[in-house]
Amino acid sequence: MSLQSLLLAAAFAIVVSAAVHAEDKGAAAVPKQEFEAKVAYCKTCHGVSGQGFRGAFPMPRLAGQQPEYLQNQLQAFIERRRTNPVMFNVAHVLSPPMLTALATHFKDLNPKPLGGAPKELVAAGKKIYEDGVPSAEVPPCATCHGKEAKGADAFPRLAGQLHDYLYRKLTNWEKERGQDKAKPDNSAIMQPIAHNLTEAQVKAVAAYLSYLE
Repeated sequence: MSLQSLLLAAAFAIVVSAAVHAEDKGAAAVPKQEFEAKVAYCKTCHGVSGQGFRGAFPMPRLAGQQPEYLQNQLQAFIERRRTNPVMFNVAHVLSPPMLTALATHFKDLNPKPLGGAPKELVAAGKKIYEDGVPSAEVPPCATCHGKEAKGADAFPRLAGQLHDYLYRKLTNWEKERGQDKAKPDNSAIMQPIAHNLTEAQVKAVAAYLSYLE
């Protein structure tokens, strides 16, 4: 079976699992004042419209993100499947209803991308995104993230994401994601892909994605 076929099979399994998990959580109401306070707190790092922010470190865009993916990542911080001391402290106090409410809120935001990536890398990045790198067993990114890079279900939106954030994540994938081997998620799919991309290829695809709306 080809790598692309394995990817599609794994993608289907993860999407089904995520849908069941989300349904089990339910959608209990969150008090309006509590929710608004939490959104305001998120803005301090992720921007007033969830567009991301460049400070000491690039903070990721949350706007337009797939709710299932965002909930999974917040839960990953809570369960230490994904390492980030700051986000562990933020996420571990969130109730399941608050996780759902926040994920739904950010999905509906649609600010312009911050941009800033070298535009001369965009064409090469577009080719990698659409065609993959067959010689390195890297399938097209669009296989899971969609033609317009807007993601679906458990697979994240990449369109408009900060290029420097994407570069940092992809070049440090094994040090941050999938830290609990007993509870694999879609980070397991990305591990060999991130590993097989060169730094130049990562920079190119990150540049391409950062300008997509």
